[in-house]
Amino acid sequence: MELRIGNVEYEKKGEVAVLTLDDPGVLNALSPGIREGLVKGFEDFERDENLRVAIVTGKGRAFCVGADIRGLKLDTAHVKETLRDIFRAMRAPEECSKPVIAAVNGLCLGGGLELAISCDIIIASEKAQFGVPEINLGLMPGFAIVRLHSIIGRAKAKEMMFTGEPISAEEAYRIGLVSKVVPHDKLMDEAMSLAKKIGEKPPLAIKVGKAAVNREFGGEDITYAIESMAFLFCTEDAKEGISAFLEKRKPEFKGR
Repeated sequence: MELRIGNVEYEKKGEVAVLTLDDPGVLNALSPGIREGLVKGFEDFERDENLRVAIVTGKGRAFCVGADIRGLKLDTAHVKETLRDIFRAMRAPEECSKPVIAAVNGLCLGGGLELAISCDIIIASEKAQFGVPEINLGLMPGFAIVRLHSIIGRAKAKEMMFTGEPISAEEAYRIGLVSKVVPHDKLMDEAMSLAKKIGEKPPLAIKVGKAAVNREFGGEDITYAIESMAFLFCTEDAKEGISAFLEKRKPEFKGR
């Protein structure tokens, strides 16, 4: 069974649900269509008792390149509302009680990396790249700022957030961000193989294990992330960084 929800292809393959981000014009950025597809797709996945495991991947050369900042109004109320909507989509895999695998096929940046780490396991194509480039816009990653350091350590998380430079799939594997790196043309086969292996295990035990590991997620840390990001979005540096990005020029930050 295959259907399209917003800009996400949603397919059921036996006991496995596959959600494919498909908005190539913006490199699968977290556009309204992508967000709708993720939220509604995971709602269906959670309800369907015949589905055991989900896979999230991207179409084209990107998994997801983060927030879609086109038309974003830089006032506190609108930014907070938009961030809550984005966080709801990014956290859908984390909030789902069933296991979710991210099959990262290419560029995985900003909110895309945050979507990936919201999943339980990440398998990466050899072509994948991971990064949190928000610093180049005068910002910090909203979700990764409270998650990434617990996965790869404080020093490496700060390096990635402070420089904004991407890392390769092999580097991501070395620091424990991803579980496995595979040849690009084998990515979905590997993800499906793992999904089927997990799907054969007792589902209630899997749910308890996921809940136990994730038990500290989703409280004050998310509130902090939204509040701090809303503040940064309204600074002069952020407005300059976003303008420079859209105008394809080098920003001039002034610390205001």
